[in-house]
Amino acid sequence: MITDFVKNWFFRGEEDIVLIRLILKEGNSLPNLACFHAQQAAEKYLKGFLAYHDLHARKVHSIKELLEDCEQVDNSFSQLQKDADFLSQFYTETRYADDYIEFSREDAEKAFEVATRIKDFVLDKIKN
Repeated sequence: MITDFVKNWFFRGEEDIVLIRLILKEGNSLPNLACFHAQQAAEKYLKGFLAYHDLHARKVHSIKELLEDCEQVDNSFSQLQKDADFLSQFYTETRYADDYIEFSREDAEKAFEVATRIKDFVLDKIKN
């Protein structure tokens, strides 16, 4: 059953998806923000999947660690490993001045594509 708690995770993840669309629509500005929010969207959808299965998501931001937790429920999540590796770079590197890396629009577009793929994968698993 999809509880309000699960819905909240998905709602928050969808907010990130909508924001990325707006950023990309604007042109070449703010690719780092788009990349960060792609990581955030994937994180929230994975945490929503865990909550759906009555599992408490760890307070981590690592997509790789969350994916490992999801694999404990459904091993088909392992096919998202490359996506997790790609998105994991966008949490720290887009947030802190000492680790700051400038990402491109192409990075932002790929991050959006990957986050959307994770979102769709999670929602498909919950429907079935």
